[in-house]
Amino acid sequence: MVELPSITIQTVWAVLNDEVDDATANALVWQVLGYRWVGDRPQDDRWNNRWNTEAVAPDWRDAYPEPPNFIESRPATVKLTRSIPPSDKQLLKEQLQFQGYKIGELTPRKTRRATIANYLLSYLNQLNLNSPEATES
Repeated sequence: MVELPSITIQTVWAVLNDEVDDATANALVWQVLGYRWVGDRPQDDRWNNRWNTEAVAPDWRDAYPEPPNFIESRPATVKLTRSIPPSDKQLLKEQLQFQGYKIGELTPRKTRRATIANYLLSYLNQLNLNSPEATES
């Protein structure tokens, strides 16, 4: 796995504005959900790579033993949407003044990126890391 950017307001905007690739957007959510990539080198010199899911909530781990591709999977994105607390559902509008995409721009991919961005913003909100003071550093 490549090194991921820190989850900040700027990163949330980068997800919304398609400035980070889909793999990175997915990996940011996987990180928050608790998925960890493990690679080790067995004796036969072949790589044995796998996902460690010990930190993943049981409902996610049971449904997705390997992290889902939120950009491609509607069911995974629906589950992600449902995992956002009701009080955080409008954070993109309330905190970022994000007005949504224009009708001609609206695609499933962009809608799913908005869900990812809202989930990450909710994560910051839960940690009280989305205040102006926290985003200046």
